[in-house]
Amino acid sequence: MTRPRTALTCCVLALAAAGCGIRPTGVTDGGTAPSGISKGMRIYFASDNGPRGVSRPDVTFDQLDDAFKLLISGPSPAERAEGLTNLLPTAGGFRATASHGQVTVTAPGYATVSPQDQATGQLVCTLARAEVLVHGTRPDKVQVTIVGEDGRAGPYRCQQFLAR
Repeated sequence: MTRPRTALTCCVLALAAAGCGIRPTGVTDGGTAPSGISKGMRIYFASDNGPRGVSRPDVTFDQLDDAFKLLISGPSPAERAEGLTNLLPTAGGFRATASHGQVTVTAPGYATVSPQDQATGQLVCTLARAEVLVHGTRPDKVQVTIVGEDGRAGPYRCQQFLAR
């Protein structure tokens, strides 16, 4: 009895050692794994497919209002060549305040009659990103309300404009 049991054990071990026939390879480096939100500021500009974010990784600021300067300055020449444009008025006068992820943008001269347009998307997404960086609010908790020349619009979340 011992001999058949030993033979069976040897066969099982031999099959296990043979594996599936795939030979081992060396370690392959897949690079750094993506994690969370990209670092630095993202400015959103209008494109043929809706608002599109472009990275400004070296930009830092401590006030939401600083985001307007980046937004109003418009896309770089390379970004314009890719079809990005700024649909917001460049006259300025925009101001933003925030409390617990609730951002309020005062935008004199800005019409809020068509709130789902790309200009509103630019404003909402850029200010939402700035709120995350300035106050550490979770991105899914940021809501932006716009107070324009014809009343209030919102609150909006950036995702509403990017899911097209």
